[in-house]
Amino acid sequence: MAENENKLIYTFGALAELGQEITNRKSFQEMIRTSLHLLLGSLAIMRGGVARYSRFRHELNFIAVKGLGEDFPPSFSLSQQDEHRFLSAGLAAADVSQASGDPVVSEFVAAGRNKPLEMFVPLVIQDELVGLITLGEKANGEPYSSYDREVICAMARHIGVGIAQRNMMVEIERRATENRRLYDDLRFTYTNTVKAFAAAIDYKDKYTEGHSVRVGKYTEIIAKQLGWGNEEIEGAAVAGYLHDIGKLTVERNIINSPMRINAKESVHLNKHPVVGYEILLPIHHPYADVPLAAKYHHERLDGRGYPDGLADREIPYIAKIVNLADSVDAMTTDRPYKRRRPAHEMIEDLQRNSGNQFAPELVTSFCGALLSELTGKKKRLGFTRMLGKEYLLKQDLIPQLQNVLNGLNGTSSMTLVSLD
Repeated sequence: MAENENKLIYTFGALAELGQEITNRKSFQEMIRTSLHLLLGSLAIMRGGVARYSRFRHELNFIAVKGLGEDFPPSFSLSQQDEHRFLSAGLAAADVSQASGDPVVSEFVAAGRNKPLEMFVPLVIQDELVGLITLGEKANGEPYSSYDREVICAMARHIGVGIAQRNMMVEIERRATENRRLYDDLRFTYTNTVKAFAAAIDYKDKYTEGHSVRVGKYTEIIAKQLGWGNEEIEGAAVAGYLHDIGKLTVERNIINSPMRINAKESVHLNKHPVVGYEILLPIHHPYADVPLAAKYHHERLDGRGYPDGLADREIPYIAKIVNLADSVDAMTTDRPYKRRRPAHEMIEDLQRNSGNQFAPELVTSFCGALLSELTGKKKRLGFTRMLGKEYLLKQDLIPQLQNVLNGLNGTSSMTLVSLD
């Protein structure tokens, strides 16, 4: 009786260790190897192996073996009939001698002819074959008892669950990778569609070709300089690309007028922010504030903008960024009724209107980004490509930008505001 009690205590201890091993976050192969040693050690079994079943290749791949010899094959092919036989047997310990007619078992016997195998256990978890355990003889030479078989099946179930969990994690990772690829494809398609809309907007206005794309890029640069996250930066760029989408409904002769438009035409043109908002609002955007950027990108901090005369904190933050980006491009590109302004005048205008039209921290961000590119601290921001090297280097802008930053930093801080 004492011997049986000790054996029972030892077995429960081995099962507890095995359960802990299965839930441990170490490498999968190490987990299987340790589990096999626990199984063999609990019943003093001389040799054995644990195989994982691959449903895609239809084969058993041995992950851990002990005492089977170097010539024991690492994998065995399974036919569909073999898989069905193992599934119908379920998780039960079967003697090799009683299944000698089974072709797969015969392969095991042949492979281990110098190292006899006496038992195999299909690992069937929730009606799915996940692997197989093969076992050799016991150290004392005695046959397996019914108690031994119960212990083997209990421990095999733990190992099977461990393999099933691993399979599930691999499948989750595979699906996550696939979903990520699909998500990236959708984002790529969305971005290209946005750029196509931007090109369509600018195509209608022969004088401002590339305007929406440049505003999108300036908006992106400012958002980066503010320290926003990648998705918020992408959302800011989209808002810049689409800010003038309402102009698609404005008559071409007004947009392409070679001279300043009259009051009546100006009223019609000034409706484009609201129209843009109405166009964008029903669309499910990944970034919620894109329609608001279109509606309010002509508002000013001092309340003198349009369409609603909003002031300061009433204006959505993304609209403030697009307003600055839009103004920069308007000042630095040729229009039929005026030439582009020199770079130093553009910077002076930003400084002069800081706090009236533009948020001071946004002017700081824009000037800081431009200074970083001119001094070589940051490359490929896009200023040189959009504005032109000659335009930027015609006058030494670095001292002027430094003065602007010193002056604005004394009166405002770079507030990190979320696009959401």
